[in-house]
Amino acid sequence: MKKTLTALAAVASLAVTGAAAAATGAELVGAKGCGTCHAPDTKKMGPSYKDIAAKNKADAADKITANLKDGKGHPKVAASDAEIKQMVMFMITGK
Repeated sequence: MKKTLTALAAVASLAVTGAAAAATGAELVGAKGCGTCHAPDTKKMGPSYKDIAAKNKADAADKITANLKDGKGHPKVAASDAEIKQMVMFMITGK
């Protein structure tokens, strides 16, 4: 019985991990609260996604991801490196 419960727990955790990985950049931006300070095309507390895209190119994603992860020039983002990069790419490219 204990082995069965352990196996079920492992399968459930894989299912949850898979569901989290399937989130799009737009969904992550919404879920992580980026919309509190940023909007698609108007400045709020922070620059709009449109302004972020104009200022940065796709090759800047790694630098921006590191800054968001470390909290340099922006509040630290509570997300994995992959999630942060996905959000940054969404803001820069719209995809």
